[in-house]
Amino acid sequence: MTMIRNTLLGATLCSALATTAFADDASKLVTVVTSDNAQTQLMAMVLTTQAVAQGAQAHILLCGPGGDLALIDAPESATSGQPPRDASPQGMLQSLMENGTTVEVCAIYLPGLGADDTVLLDGVGVAQPPAMAGAMMDMTARVWSF
Repeated sequence: MTMIRNTLLGATLCSALATTAFADDASKLVTVVTSDNAQTQLMAMVLTTQAVAQGAQAHILLCGPGGDLALIDAPESATSGQPPRDASPQGMLQSLMENGTTVEVCAIYLPGLGADDTVLLDGVGVAQPPAMAGAMMDMTARVWSF
């Protein structure tokens, strides 16, 4: 009986430690969006929203066609609602920003457009390569790429 109790106690302790370790590992998230596909962009926002709801501190980096999500005059694919809930990638991005998520475009995105930051949604910044590399290399962060 004592052996069974010790085994159960050990299993419970291991489970608690694993849960704590997972929670610590998942506390920072860097979501990188480069896809021009509206469903891929939306899924990136859906999953990032879920991670934030579960306690992650998210940082979103938008590059190439993914950067178009941050434009005031974004393409229709970024602003049109999609099934099943009629959500848009840009709408979900803005919701994440309202809830404290940092959103930046790649440092080369705006020069590639021949534009400055006045074309970006309020609150969207321009990533600085040293800081972004540091965020992505942080051993406690997870990096998702879409």
